[in-house]
Amino acid sequence: MEQGDRGLLEEPTAQQLLRSSNPARLAYTWRDGSPRVVAMWFEWSDGRVVMGTPARAPKLKVLRERPQVALTIDDAGSFPYRELMIRGRAEVELLDDVSEEYARSATRYFGQEQGEAWVASLHGKPMARISVAPEWVGLLDFETRFPSALS
Repeated sequence: MEQGDRGLLEEPTAQQLLRSSNPARLAYTWRDGSPRVVAMWFEWSDGRVVMGTPARAPKLKVLRERPQVALTIDDAGSFPYRELMIRGRAEVELLDDVSEEYARSATRYFGQEQGEAWVASLHGKPMARISVAPEWVGLLDFETRFPSALS
């Protein structure tokens, strides 16, 4: 499959990254046109990357106006580097409580006991659910898939 094909999400490397405890790096464009990137916990759920954030997070204002985003999930800690790149549109939903996906991600990142305690401390507080359905997917593994400049 070529870069851009959503079928790349089914590749073993992509699946490993989607189940990893590495944060997703969400890139979006601020009102003045400047790029912003923020690391976020995520959950892969029903073919979407789902993230949670406080309901008052500044990024929510611009994601409604400029929903085109890019995400990267990587394990750049050691060679060969693996990187999953996703582009799509962010959908924002305001919730009265912690989303199910955020609760699952807290357990994945913190472990069962600490994850449950973290989520319990947030219960009853408004949260935003950001979801991105992949429109374009790229995958690098530096073994069989290299950046185009090296091909």
